[in-house]
Amino acid sequence: MWPWEHAIVGYLAYSLLCRGLYRRTPTGLEAFAVVFASVLPDLIDKPLAWEFGVFESGYALGHSIFFAVPLSIFVGVLASRVGRPGAGVAFGLGYLLHLPADVLDGYLRGGRVRTELMLWPVESVGHASEHTDFVGEFSRLFGGYQEALLAGELSMYMQVQLGLAVGVFVLWMLDGFPVFRECVDYARRALEAAFGRPPRPGPRGEKRE
Repeated sequence: MWPWEHAIVGYLAYSLLCRGLYRRTPTGLEAFAVVFASVLPDLIDKPLAWEFGVFESGYALGHSIFFAVPLSIFVGVLASRVGRPGAGVAFGLGYLLHLPADVLDGYLRGGRVRTELMLWPVESVGHASEHTDFVGEFSRLFGGYQEALLAGELSMYMQVQLGLAVGVFVLWMLDGFPVFRECVDYARRALEAAFGRPPRPGPRGEKRE
């Protein structure tokens, strides 16, 4: 799956969890945590494999269940200790959903259940990339995806993905635009601190000091 697809799935899952279990919408920190964690395995493995040659493929340490579970537990405990348990849950959910999502994506695209994608180092994908730089490999993989979008040759799978993206955008809007909302509020308070709060008009329109 592409990183933005993982982000969509992660946010959808956590927003529904918040609404169903906590009876609220995600906070900005929680929304950021789930989206960041949902793409973190790719941020770890892809550059290390494609740019630096540390791994044979882009499915290694970051995608390993043996790394993902301890990391999620550690972040969850740390978040609870600093009074942000929701952010810890969001991080764990986003990260752990990434792994089976890649396996499911491989099955839907190629008809194979590739559990080795999340079992490094016990099992590995086992083929080295022909490219030695991150930008080149990403461009090669993204090329076919972009051509299909521009040509309008959308498979049923891609149509479902686009529909899901629209649905999650609407959900994000109904949640009150978390992250963006906090950024706007922070900018407003920073401007007020820098330039002072503008005076409010008095009862007859005169300015209050």
